Amino acid sequence: MARRIILDCDPGIDDSVALSIALFHKSLDVVAITAVEGNVPAELATKNVQTVVEQLDPPRLPRIGVATRNDNSDYRDACFIHGRDGLGEVGFVMAGHHQRHQSEKILCDEVRAAPGEIDIVCLGPLTNVARAIQRDPHFIENVGEIVMMGGSFNGIGNITQTAEFNIHCDPESAREVFHAPIKKTLIPLDITSQVQFSLSFIDQLPEESTSVGSFLRNVLPYLFRSYHQQLGQETVQIHDAIALLQLLEPELFELEAWAGDVEVKGQLTRGMTVFEKRQGRKTSHNLEVARVVDASAARQAVIKYLNR
Repeated sequence: MARRIILDCDPGIDDSVALSIALFHKSLDVVAITAVEGNVPAELATKNVQTVVEQLDPPRLPRIGVATRNDNSDYRDACFIHGRDGLGEVGFVMAGHHQRHQSEKILCDEVRAAPGEIDIVCLGPLTNVARAIQRDPHFIENVGEIVMMGGSFNGIGNITQTAEFNIHCDPESAREVFHAPIKKTLIPLDITSQVQFSLSFIDQLPEESTSVGSFLRNVLPYLFRSYHQQLGQETVQIHDAIALLQLLEPELFELEAWAGDVEVKGQLTRGMTVFEKRQGRKTSHNLEVARVVDASAARQAVIKYLNR
């Protein structure tokens, strides 16, 4: 039986790779994709979710949730990596959609309709999940599990010196979700960044005659260019696809239970994920955190699933 999930994401090219896997994988039933402000502002995030689904044309169409602006005055997008439109500035044309509901409503509706049966995979900031918790007092007890790409266990960030991008976009929401009484798995930056993709990755994509191959061959070259021009790197990291692998091939990861929190006030550390690492401290664990990944196997798994 397929695992029922909601993908909460902010496309973004790396989100697009994750969607290209999830929407065609037989062991996953993607009941909804909820857009969240992150890599791109809210309106673009919604547009990009619709665009990716239309370009991929999966066998089953999920519900789509509309992103709304977060409340973080420090928010800044990542268009410098993903392009002004978030999808490599290819110029995709999207059909209009009329009946649209906010992402937090979609989250609440779907889990209420199937208590305990749906897991939420968060590939962007945690704004929508926090708002769903606030919207429905029974929401969190109806969710099966939450898997999150975000944070940094070693304290080294990628958007600031100390903060990973997804958490820094909305630290208050991240903190609320971290403390929610539910099973949570965190795939942090220091794990996803170990899986590097060289330019030869493009040659290993599906043929251009397929929907996945055509779409990714259009958007991925921009990611390689921006990593080279903006970050001085010759390889790219596809963080969200690696987080998705935790559902598909959990044996590639080693998880440890930790007590984790999010800094919301520090001038230099706002958005930093903080873990209780002191010896002899007895604290209750609130997260399963990926601490080891088989990077080579993870890279090959991404290629394998894209070519199915």
